Amino acid sequence: MMMFRSILFVIWMYGLMAVLGLLALPALLLPKSVTFWAISLYARGLIWGLKVFCGISVEIRGRQNMPRGTVLYAGKHNCMLDVFIPFLVMPAPAIILKQELMWYPFLGWYALKAAMIPIDRAGNTRTLKKMVAAARERADDGRQIVIFPEGTRTVPGAEPAYHAAGISALAKGIEAPILPVATNAGLCWPGRGVKRSKGTIIYEILPPIPAGLPRKELMSRLQSELETASDALVAEGRTVQGRLAH
Repeated sequence: MMMFRSILFVIWMYGLMAVLGLLALPALLLPKSVTFWAISLYARGLIWGLKVFCGISVEIRGRQNMPRGTVLYAGKHNCMLDVFIPFLVMPAPAIILKQELMWYPFLGWYALKAAMIPIDRAGNTRTLKKMVAAARERADDGRQIVIFPEGTRTVPGAEPAYHAAGISALAKGIEAPILPVATNAGLCWPGRGVKRSKGTIIYEILPPIPAGLPRKELMSRLQSELETASDALVAEGRTVQGRLAH
């Protein structure tokens, strides 16, 4: 039964993307704020679909920790939903994403209009410099920069593998506080496969880490705070799933 419900959700997810993508086409000719609104509407649609089709609730905690102005949002990355949550908590996020996504119908069109930051994940020092320069340009426009420090989706509880070069270069380049965002999303929405599991997805915005810290201290603090909070959310999420199973 859960597989059937999960398939219905996947149909909803991509069907909604196509419908909204077509209906919002005029946004591509309008100010970026309209595009941000359209993406946030899609994010809310995903959350609605998770609840209706899969029995999955989504909760966002710690909104009071969100500073005003430019910030470097550093999120734990479990699944596709993580990419859309910033549009529900920030006015104008600029997400660092793999460049292949820019070729996807709808997704790529709106990412291009919203001036996201595509990168070659197999790139070199030159790629890093281009990413930092693009992030600085977006930050100068008052945007919020979003990066997933591990660079790819991970399984809840997996050994962390943070890429220090990218996030420390960004932190130095845009001179903004770092905002760790923990999650247990992978318990309900695995990074691979179709099947979803009932439960509660929680995103927790942690207190910001001040700008200007030495690289080693920054990475140690970021990883410690993000992993500790995410582990706590995973434990909480498994408790909820255990109750739902009875």
